[in-house]
Amino acid sequence: MESGGRPSLSQFILLGTSSVVTAFLYSVYRQKAQVAQELKGAKRIHLGEDLKSILSEAPGKCVPYAVIEGAVRSVKETLNSQFVENCKGVIQRLTLQEHKMVWNRTTHLWNDCSKIIHQRTNTVPFDLVPHEDGAGVAVRVLKPLDAVDLGLETVYEKFHPSMPSFTDVLGHYLSGERPKGIQETEEMLKVGAPLTGVGELVLDHSCVRLQPPKGPGMQYYLSSQDFDSLLQRQESSVRLWKVLALVFGFAACATLFFLLRKQYLRRRRERQRAEEEFRERAYPEEDRPEEDQEGPKGACVVCLSNFRSCVFLECGHVCACIQCYRALPEPRRCPICRQEISRVVRLYNS
Repeated sequence: MESGGRPSLSQFILLGTSSVVTAFLYSVYRQKAQVAQELKGAKRIHLGEDLKSILSEAPGKCVPYAVIEGAVRSVKETLNSQFVENCKGVIQRLTLQEHKMVWNRTTHLWNDCSKIIHQRTNTVPFDLVPHEDGAGVAVRVLKPLDAVDLGLETVYEKFHPSMPSFTDVLGHYLSGERPKGIQETEEMLKVGAPLTGVGELVLDHSCVRLQPPKGPGMQYYLSSQDFDSLLQRQESSVRLWKVLALVFGFAACATLFFLLRKQYLRRRRERQRAEEEFRERAYPEEDRPEEDQEGPKGACVVCLSNFRSCVFLECGHVCACIQCYRALPEPRRCPICRQEISRVVRLYNS
């Protein structure tokens, strides 16, 4: 399509798609920024003997968003690893994941694909206690599976490759799927592991509980990282989404500018065409004298018959007669430089 033509449907689709993607990325960025801001403003509380006194003085014996660090301790029984001896924990997650190659009919390539075919999570009640021994304070952790960052450690991982027969291989090629095998994984939150909890801290009848927060933008964390590393990771995520939103926003603005420029060029060409048609109708070529078809020296550039008799300001061009100036369409512009004419000075030849 020529540069001054109408925008195509694909260009409008590109503009709409980039605008929608920009709006989505900006929404995610705002959400991530709010989460990081709430996390940055969370109150850090030391897990010590004065914890209960701090909560007793708080409004409602509750801190809506608090950070507390300690070690994992089971309340009663523990979970034993199915594959590793003497490995005990309070959360156990068993996962079976299928890996296979899938034929892509578009790129004509085999692509890796994985799918979780079975997953089971077992939990037992546990507390957070100080890292140093001898302290009698403990924080009961409620609803650990609701945490967005559950610090589980992989204690066992094994890949079981598939052993297909010759007929199976032929069937896989015909179906477009080639199984690679099954990966078996066991993850656990071990007893004694360091854990950073971020949530609502409540004192309930001499029992301190850590539970999911209720405020907007407040997320529940049970992370194996320390709080500074957790906050730094969230801020890095915010910067990433901000850059993506800016990139797609710039693409949407560039597409919009390109479409507006095409519209402007199209309208300018239509106006120039209308001016040319007006000149042809006002001064038909067959009505001019034969000797004046090319026009004498110093003739008007519009009609090529009369002598130039006015100067256009502010550009200063002397190129037309007063009759052609009066016939120019509004707003009147210089036929040479296309600058708008503010006033006209008549010329008189002596």
